[in-house]
Amino acid sequence: MEKIELKAYGKINLGLDVIRKRPDGYHDLDMIMQMVDVYDDIVITKNKTGKIEVKTDTAVLSNGKDNLAYMAAKMLMDEFKIKDGVNIYINKRIPIAGGMAGGSSDCATTLMGINQLFELGLSKEELMERGVKLGADVPYCVLGGTAIARGIGEVLTPLPAPADCHVIIAKPPVSVSTAYVYGHIKPLEITKRPDIEAMAQSIKDGDLKKMASLIYNVMEDVTVGEYPIISEIKQVMLDNGALNSIMSGSGPTVFGLFDDKEKAQQCVKTLEEKGLTQQLYLTKFHNE
Repeated sequence: MEKIELKAYGKINLGLDVIRKRPDGYHDLDMIMQMVDVYDDIVITKNKTGKIEVKTDTAVLSNGKDNLAYMAAKMLMDEFKIKDGVNIYINKRIPIAGGMAGGSSDCATTLMGINQLFELGLSKEELMERGVKLGADVPYCVLGGTAIARGIGEVLTPLPAPADCHVIIAKPPVSVSTAYVYGHIKPLEITKRPDIEAMAQSIKDGDLKKMASLIYNVMEDVTVGEYPIISEIKQVMLDNGALNSIMSGSGPTVFGLFDDKEKAQQCVKTLEEKGLTQQLYLTKFHNE
């Protein structure tokens, strides 16, 4: 095999709670992660130069050694003493700096791609163990589907696929620093938190309306204060029939869950007319 083409799927957080700040500076989290059918295309091709070359379709991302896809390839190729090089091309669709783990998903997909391309024989669990060294969301992006995520995000418990629904993903024309949000959140002062256990049970029960009623993200306390447009987008979704709408991750991307496709399509149209978004997708959950 000389070339492999893969899809790196984005995620949303159906629930996100920040429990405490740890002595190491990270935060303990309690989350439910869900992949959606918005993805980056990744093409990995062997070369004979012995070098790792990364290219993307956007000038916003680095093509250098600090790109997570580069780091993923280098990690495995160094470990297994691979002499060939690779060209990695990334076509971005997942919002950048949007709270959807786009960089982590590209990283995880590159780990999976190098594993397949060079027939390294690593299991999903072995890739997840390596991935956490590159980023807290990387193990989940290797696992995929629906999962409870605890610790810094690396302690994962798979869940069954939720009830099917229509999902609108809307990123406003602002970017949020994850470090800024974590730096300003005060876990001890949080008064409303998501009920992760109840949400997990509603997913197991296939109860979409119950699950939707429970979705919540404590990071909105910080991000919405800086970017009120997030609240505007949420309100448009709710006014147009969303079962519920919240921000994903540290933001600013917002998602809404709909049980009626026509209402979802009308909401997309309204958001377009209001000019509130930079990227807008009508999609579904992705569970393989």
